[in-house]
Amino acid sequence: MSARPEQSLQLWLPALAHFEPDHPLRRWLARADRLSGGHAGYLDGLGDYFHGIDASLPAAAITREFLAGDAADATWLSADPAWVQPDMNGVRLLACGQLQLSMDDAQALAEPLKPVFDEAGLQLEISTPDRWHLKLPANTALPSFAAPEQALGEDLSQHLPSGAEGRRWRVLLNEIQVLLHQHPLNTQRREQGLAPVNSLWLWGGGSLPGPLKSSLHGVISNDLLLCALARRADMAQQARTPETVAAATAGWLIDLQDLPASEIAADWWPALRLLLGRQSSVLHFASAERWQHKPWHRWRIWRGAGR
Repeated sequence: MSARPEQSLQLWLPALAHFEPDHPLRRWLARADRLSGGHAGYLDGLGDYFHGIDASLPAAAITREFLAGDAADATWLSADPAWVQPDMNGVRLLACGQLQLSMDDAQALAEPLKPVFDEAGLQLEISTPDRWHLKLPANTALPSFAAPEQALGEDLSQHLPSGAEGRRWRVLLNEIQVLLHQHPLNTQRREQGLAPVNSLWLWGGGSLPGPLKSSLHGVISNDLLLCALARRADMAQQARTPETVAAATAGWLIDLQDLPASEIAADWWPALRLLLGRQSSVLHFASAERWQHKPWHRWRIWRGAGR
């Protein structure tokens, strides 16, 4: 029987395969009850916490509304700074966002791009250094764009919009890449040992949805989209800190799925161990597996034998 989110603390964790056999969480899993699987991956995983949300969600409009409050009455597309690199088999997406940009850096990189977008009838907005948005007229039809998680590490040609409807975007992206490749800031970044920002990743297109529904009470996360979804569902959001995690209660979601399992063991396990010891918790791994652990499960000592 699946646990209802409002009755348990929810822990969203990296893929189970990332946890080594000696990871402290493994011992607790041995004593917990296996639940039916949730959704795998980041975008689909969000659908386990917000009704009607899946990988096709209009992430651009939702995050723009959260950051600037002006996403209504337009179509939006994320255009996040990215690093791509050619190899023998094509061009691969190596990073999207989180490229250590300041706002001044972002504005400098965007400056030569804005006339290109203007000519295409698109308005480029630098919402944060890592999150850029394109504003389009309301009800603009868009082809399917792959989310970053679907394309990271893979050949771009497999994930760019295809066919005649995607040609406009492929041509636009090529022009953007040429301008960024020539940008003097990227020369400075290479000299500093930083990855160049030599592309933008287009994804998450659509219009702002109405209010969302969730059985959660609140989220503890540093993830922009998750916090933006919580705002649309009129839920509380708190930054992920040792203090907020230690104080979490039933009905709250603690988002750890973006962290290495080793960091969870080193920095977060003391607080998590105390939480698991005092309240019912559902552990949802990014690879879809789910377990429920209740405080009395710690007495299932025989289940941990040999672990």
